[in-house]
Amino acid sequence: MITDECINCGACEPECPNNAIYEPGVPWTFAEGTGLKGTVKTPEGEEIDADAEQDPISDEVYYIVSSKCTECTGFHEEPQCAAVCPVDCCVPDPDHVESEEELMAKKLWLHLE
Repeated sequence: MITDECINCGACEPECPNNAIYEPGVPWTFAEGTGLKGTVKTPEGEEIDADAEQDPISDEVYYIVSSKCTECTGFHEEPQCAAVCPVDCCVPDPDHVESEEELMAKKLWLHLE
């Protein structure tokens, strides 16, 4: 997650391999930056429209969509957003703790591998 200490520098956004980071106030989709298109089934079994715009999570600071975040599992050794953040506001979200296996399954789902 990105805390409210975010200075909106944008350093984190291009580093995300899943396109899970968005500017404040910008709507997001599951399709952006992933292999998902049209109606898909989530790993939890819910059917979603990957192309449908979702409401922004924050209007004030950059935000991470937890449903798309894999903590860079399968891409890098550590979360790249945290590695590049100049104010250390990209931190683990205590409300979305996932195992390495869950994160890898999400990565494979997002990129249809």
